[in-house]
Amino acid sequence: MKQSLFANLPDKLEKEVFEPLVRHQGLVIERILSKGHASPEGFWYDQEKNEFVLVVQGRAGIRFRNPEATVILEPGDYLVIPARSEHRVEWTAPDVETIWLAVHY
Repeated sequence: MKQSLFANLPDKLEKEVFEPLVRHQGLVIERILSKGHASPEGFWYDQEKNEFVLVVQGRAGIRFRNPEATVILEPGDYLVIPARSEHRVEWTAPDVETIWLAVHY
């Protein structure tokens, strides 16, 4: 069935929204919606799986703990985050929804 990453965007994004689109044998594909959101202060993701993230719309900054670096993603930019790489969302665009496509594998 045809669907769109741009469909059913909420009027307000009080918090980030994580929507699984596909789950199959350890693979998870999800749409993430952000607008002016960031990871909580002091929080770092430390995931057991690799993650491919693509910014479809909007902008975001992903900060890595080691080595210390911040990567800015704009529409069409993607990043592969290896498992156990501590990272956080530093910021997302406050004026437009940031639509992410994330693949956890």
